[in-house]
Amino acid sequence: MTAVDLAPQELRILVAVADEGGFSAAATRLGATQSAVSHAVRGIERKLRVVLFERGRFGARPTPAGERAAAHARRVLRMLQAMAADVRGADTGEISGPLRIAAFRSAALHLLPAALERLAALHPGIEVSVTVVRELGAGTAGEVAAGRADLGIATLSGPPPAGLVGSVLLEEPYSLVHPAGRPDPRTLPLVDWAENCGSYTRDWWAAQDWIPAATVSAEDDGAVLSMVGSGLGMAIMPALSLTGAPPAVEITDLGPRRPYRSVGYVTTPELATTTAVRALIRTLRSLSGPSLERTRAQLRAV
Repeated sequence: MTAVDLAPQELRILVAVADEGGFSAAATRLGATQSAVSHAVRGIERKLRVVLFERGRFGARPTPAGERAAAHARRVLRMLQAMAADVRGADTGEISGPLRIAAFRSAALHLLPAALERLAALHPGIEVSVTVVRELGAGTAGEVAAGRADLGIATLSGPPPAGLVGSVLLEEPYSLVHPAGRPDPRTLPLVDWAENCGSYTRDWWAAQDWIPAATVSAEDDGAVLSMVGSGLGMAIMPALSLTGAPPAVEITDLGPRRPYRSVGYVTTPELATTTAVRALIRTLRSLSGPSLERTRAQLRAV
């Protein structure tokens, strides 16, 4: 197959159209004319020999090929940034440049802050941005695969998704959470949220005949804790979600066969070699064990 030679500016145009959903909005973002953007996209499509966008009154919607092309474009552009930052630091040892992280809510609240504080102390030149992503569907790993994040804090139930690399940072146990002082909490309705139960807990969950179907569905784990504290039901939640749980809730160990959730990081093979991502991974590994131990200690003290 003949190699396709796309210039960085063509990649920027491709990403802008995919992100903005239209040629006009992409042109505004790029400081170009709509006709120039439209002409460039047609040229890219000719080079790739595939239609990348569906045109219509709705704007320009990426085709499946367009989604994949935009993901590759984001990742190539990100590597160009990383190359510049790594080369500048080759002589001085300084690690700098942007670092984009995607994390689900409880990880962003209770795992990342200590890691980012230490990272900033060690490498003040790294410019971190964090996006909180619901761990549903493609989740945080999908943000990395699409080129919108450099590293994702993800729930892992096996190897990382195809095309990504990563590792488990911690195993967090699930506990029963119920209103404080309730004599028979297992008779309460179940409060749950969509991100809670995945393949890592589904088998255990199905074997527990005392767990009813959820009668209250909340938006996230914070809302679940609030509802449980108000006496609306009980819940089964992982350790990170229970960090700093309010005194209105009581936390009960589910016993030696309690389920666990694996929390880890995912990134792309190429970004895993960059200095900023490697620095973050080192920091996460150094803190994830102590962070979970603090969480467990807090749970034992409740």
